[in-house]
Amino acid sequence: MQEQRKHQRIRFGTPPEAKIGYSGAGGKAWIENLSMSGMMLRTELKLEIGRSVGCEFSLFGAPLIDMPVTVVSRVGDLYGTRFQAGLINQVLIEDAIADALAAGRASVLSVHELAGRKVMRIAGGLNGALCNDFMYALTRVGVDEIDLGGVTAVEQAGLALCLVATERHDAIIGQQSECFAGAWKLALAMPGKLLETG
Repeated sequence: MQEQRKHQRIRFGTPPEAKIGYSGAGGKAWIENLSMSGMMLRTELKLEIGRSVGCEFSLFGAPLIDMPVTVVSRVGDLYGTRFQAGLINQVLIEDAIADALAAGRASVLSVHELAGRKVMRIAGGLNGALCNDFMYALTRVGVDEIDLGGVTAVEQAGLALCLVATERHDAIIGQQSECFAGAWKLALAMPGKLLETG
């Protein structure tokens, strides 16, 4: 799962809402993930691959971004889209992503090979929304170390993932942000309880 994309995908603990317009119909969508080049939307509207869709969204109070997107893929009610963005919208997206990561409302997980060791890095929120990517990296790619130096918010489900990694998969915890270190210390004092509820 080593990240090969040009732009990393940002995931959300709670998917932000977007308004979309397509062929004269308007509706709601939820942003499953976002990068500088596009986003994955979940919507009940039936969109067609190759078509443009009007899209308006704000990430947790950031300035409103209003731009068309092109539908590039579909799996059920999930649509992969590519931005048709100008320079100002690119700056707004970059700032909104940075703010959401800093507030812990968005997350980035990537795996890198460093000196022959596989290191999983997490920035932003350490939460249950990372579960699929986290477990895929842990069980399919293999992870020697977890770098949590960029974590800005911690939820119980995220701590439970780290406990599974250290106790069942022999991964070690490397760099730690201040907020993670405090929460981790408490989690280690009661690991059984955390795994039951996480």
